[in-house]
Amino acid sequence: MIPSRTIDVSHLPDVEINDQAPLWWGQVSLAVVEGTTFCVLIATYFYVRLSMDMWPPPGVQLPHELLPAIELAFLLVSCIGSYMASEAAKKDDRGGMILGLGINLLLALVAVGIRAVEWYQWNWKWTTTAYGSVTWSIMFLHTVDVAADLVYTTVLIVILLVRRAGPYQRLGVHVDSIVWYFLVAIWIPLYVTLFWGPYIVGAP
Repeated sequence: MIPSRTIDVSHLPDVEINDQAPLWWGQVSLAVVEGTTFCVLIATYFYVRLSMDMWPPPGVQLPHELLPAIELAFLLVSCIGSYMASEAAKKDDRGGMILGLGINLLLALVAVGIRAVEWYQWNWKWTTTAYGSVTWSIMFLHTVDVAADLVYTTVLIVILLVRRAGPYQRLGVHVDSIVWYFLVAIWIPLYVTLFWGPYIVGAP
């Protein structure tokens, strides 16, 4: 009978606040899946364009440029707060985590508010031809992802405020930054598609 082989892992830590943690890789895998979905939507946008003579269709106003650009700027700057929180989590700095998450949350909420104003100004709905369907799908799905992560960020802040900052909570803060980097990064091609696509591939 062949004896079984075992590996002694008792010396390994229960939780690691780095890219070796299974939860970190789980979030990266989720980002890949989400990113694929958004890439399909971008491809759909330009595919639908090929079947239409005018882009946007008649009666649909051209997207505004100023508010979406300001929103993008706030999202990019909000990554600084995420980075601060992630680095503080590695150092077990409770105050730094709260500060970083707070900055991230505040700037992100401003960006979402700007997006709401711009979205409200659209003069087309999801039922307004295929153009309306694909543009609303892009905006809706990304906004839902952003809102979900902001709820998660808020929960983390509350947990830290009540002085629960153990290794698992610190890992949660670190992983939250990965999700936020992805949401901001994927918004760049989505922003170009939504607000500059009609100028790039549109026809008068």
